[in-house]
Amino acid sequence: QVRLVESGGGLVQAGGSLRLSCAASGSIFSTMAWYRQAPGKQRELVADITRGGTTNYADSVKGRFAISRDIPRNTVHLQMNSLEPEDTAVYYCNARKVINVEGSLRDYWGQGTQVTVSS
Repeated sequence: QVRLVESGGGLVQAGGSLRLSCAASGSIFSTMAWYRQAPGKQRELVADITRGGTTNYADSVKGRFAISRDIPRNTVHLQMNSLEPEDTAVYYCNARKVINVEGSLRDYWGQGTQVTVSS
């Protein structure tokens, strides 16, 4: 059974830092990612990372956030620096798995962790 458990959210002042972690279990994943959803907005991709270490970031977080992955421990981290009030959201860990030889994908989600940045 696949399980994703996030940790590290909280309340921080603007300009501060937080580090989110996601521990995955139950499978091997191709890409892992962090998404976020602010009140009244759609869920959006923050950053993702492949098994090979290729990363991708939303324009709004480039230069401030860094995603990393520990393959043996099946964990993914998001280091968030220079946080802004606009970064306030629930952050979700995502893991993507190839489920058949045709390359079909299945997404798994964590329960979410709240990040609040005060001005």
